[in-house]
Amino acid sequence: MSFPLIAPPVLSRSAVLRDEPLRLDADRQLRDWPSARLVVVDDKGRTPVDWGAGGPPEGPWDTVAEDSARLRTRPTSGHAPPPDAVLLGEADGVAYWAVRREAGEDQGEWADLRTAGAALDALGAGLLTGAVAVLNWHDAARFCGRDGSPMHPGNAGWHRVCEAHGHEDYPRTDPAIICLVHDGADQVLLARQPTWPEGRYSVLAGFVEAGESLEACVLREIHEEVGAHVRDVRYLGSQAWPFPRSLMVGFSAVADPEVPLVPADGEIAEAMWVSRAELRRALEAGDWGASPQGERPLLLPGRVSIARSMLESWAAL
Repeated sequence: MSFPLIAPPVLSRSAVLRDEPLRLDADRQLRDWPSARLVVVDDKGRTPVDWGAGGPPEGPWDTVAEDSARLRTRPTSGHAPPPDAVLLGEADGVAYWAVRREAGEDQGEWADLRTAGAALDALGAGLLTGAVAVLNWHDAARFCGRDGSPMHPGNAGWHRVCEAHGHEDYPRTDPAIICLVHDGADQVLLARQPTWPEGRYSVLAGFVEAGESLEACVLREIHEEVGAHVRDVRYLGSQAWPFPRSLMVGFSAVADPEVPLVPADGEIAEAMWVSRAELRRALEAGDWGASPQGERPLLLPGRVSIARSMLESWAAL
C-alpha cells in the first residue's frame, strides 16, 4: 500500500530563486546592494520574526498556522556586501543576503527554524532554511581539510578557498533517510529515543553511510534500530534539516508486525506498533499534546519536521 505526501514538508517550501550566475556577477551585486535585504541570524540559529495577531507558539514544537508569521529582514548599509555575507537568491526583483550577527535587545522576538519554520510563508521558510544551512557550513569550514590553512569565502558566500594552495570547498549537505514503516494495513511503527521525554515518538531515521544508496540505508537503519526487515521501499519526499547541515529524505516501507521488535541499545528506548485510529487521535491533540486522560501518551513531531507530513499523510488513508 503506497501513499503520497498530502502536502509538501514545510521546510521544502521556497519562493527564492537561487540565481547561480548572480553569485559570480560582482558588478550586479554592487548595483543591487542598496535595494537588497538582509536575513540576520545569530549563533543560535535565530532571526527576528513578526508573529502577527496570534503571537508566537507557547513551545518550540506547537501547532501554528502556516503563513501566520513573517521574516523580519533588514535594509542593507554601506556600499558593498560584507565579506561574510551569503547571497540567498532573489524574489520579486529583490536580492536577499544572510549574515551572522549577534541578537539585539529585542531577543524575545527572535526565533529559530524549529519554532518559526512551520509558521513562515514560502519566502520566509526558504530564506531562513537556506541562511541557517549555509552559515552553519561557513562556521565549520574555516580551515582547509587538505592543508589546514585558513579558508576565505567567495562566490557571494557559496564557496571557500584556502590560502595556501587555492583548494575550493562548497557547502556540504549530509543525507539522512527518514522512513515511515507500516504493516501494509492499519498499523504504523513508532519509536522513542532515550533522550526524548516519556511519550514522545516519531518515525525512524538515520544517516547515509559513505558508498551506500538511500534504499540500502533504509534497510540497514530500520533493522539496526528495531530489528525489523522492511520491503517495498518507496520515496515520499525530502526537506532540508540544517541542524547543522542535513537533508532528510523520506521513504515508506512495509514490515511484519508479528516479528518481535528489538530496540537498539542506547539508540532506541521504545518501539511499538500504533493503529491508524490511535495515530489520528494523537494528531488531533496537537503537537506534543497529551493523549486523552487514561490513555497511553502519544506525543508526535511538530509540523516543521517532515516526519509530521509523513504521519499525517498515512493517517489520511
